[in-house]
Amino acid sequence: MTHPGAATRPGNADALLVRGIGARQLAAVIFNYIVGAGIFVLPAIAADRLGPAAVLAYGVCVIVVGLMVLCFADAGSRVAGSGGPYAYVEAAFGPFAGFLVGVFNLLSAALACGAVAGLFASSLSALVGITAPAARPVIMLAVVGAAAIINVRGVRGGARLVELSVLVKLVPLVGFVLLGVFAVRAENLSWPAVPPASSVFSTAGLIILAFMGIEGALQPSGEVREPERTVPRAALLAVAGVVVLYVSIQLVAQGVLGDALAGERVAPLAAAAGSAYGPLASTIMLAGATASMFGFLCGSVLVGPRSVFALGRDGFGPRMLAAVHPVRRTPHVAIVVYAAGALGLGLTGTFERLAILTNFAGLLVYIAVALASWALRARGVRLLGEPFSVPGGPVVPVLACVAVAVAAALASTAYGLRNRQLPPAAEAPR
Repeated sequence: MTHPGAATRPGNADALLVRGIGARQLAAVIFNYIVGAGIFVLPAIAADRLGPAAVLAYGVCVIVVGLMVLCFADAGSRVAGSGGPYAYVEAAFGPFAGFLVGVFNLLSAALACGAVAGLFASSLSALVGITAPAARPVIMLAVVGAAAIINVRGVRGGARLVELSVLVKLVPLVGFVLLGVFAVRAENLSWPAVPPASSVFSTAGLIILAFMGIEGALQPSGEVREPERTVPRAALLAVAGVVVLYVSIQLVAQGVLGDALAGERVAPLAAAAGSAYGPLASTIMLAGATASMFGFLCGSVLVGPRSVFALGRDGFGPRMLAAVHPVRRTPHVAIVVYAAGALGLGLTGTFERLAILTNFAGLLVYIAVALASWALRARGVRLLGEPFSVPGGPVVPVLACVAVAVAAALASTAYGLRNRQLPPAAEAPR
């Protein structure tokens, strides 16, 4: 059963959009959306709970995320429409189910964007020594506004900005791994004992939040070239890169600081870099955290508005939300609305308390996409090309649902301690 996706329905606004996102750009968007500020903080939390054995928790996360990535790759190769998960679930289960998923996904994205915008302003102010109270809202307005203007001007420009921000983000992180490995002490990586399974799984339930993001990154699916090939390739490539980077960072940070890593709750990577190579290295890592937040914001303003656009397109909001710029061929109204909403949330300063809701909204989206993947495969829904073939067939979506449900239960327990473990400056949803 061929299903060309929402983009080709007669009279649909998706047909006016430019399919200008290739595999490389989409992989950069996914990678950028997943790797936010969390990896600059989470190594200390994982070390506090498990010590050198923290890599076990990352292994659990890899299994859960791997199952979900296969489901996203499957669904994304069968349906091509703006909104990503919204379009997948709508094609599988109808408009109402799609609407609920779209709302959850949009809520998670907007709250995360607002939260990180505030963190970015605080981090940049600390780096350059700005103390004026008015600096924070001005910086937030400037960075979100600039990202919105670039994305209104064209999807290719927005995608290039994300690619550039990924490079900027990767330099300090990869440098930390490549240079830090020479300062690793073997005794800091030795396990005194194998931790109990309950500790491993509860830690995984917390740090898995740093692996989330693909559900938001695939929202511009209506602007992806050859989605049946591009989405699976980009998703698998990006998540594989995230896994390698995260595990390497955890091992190097543990190897450099040893037991002291657990006590560095504000900036553990900066502390490790400073311990190995001095104050300049510490400052570079702090700058890297700021750059990482900037990259997340660029990606969020690229992908988030596509859910706003899709909801307007399908009549769940004002039709003007689905307007496409006559020259730039971008969803300019949706971009402006999304940026303004995220900025408003950030400026209120009340969104931090809703961070847990954004992450649980993401987990609900994951379950919905896993079920949609199974349903779309069972009905033979496909695009013009051959869809991605998930190893294990229907077993994978079932395992993915079980794994995500368990992760949600563990996260609810782990999150009870989160606010006592993370200082306000480190509380980011990603």
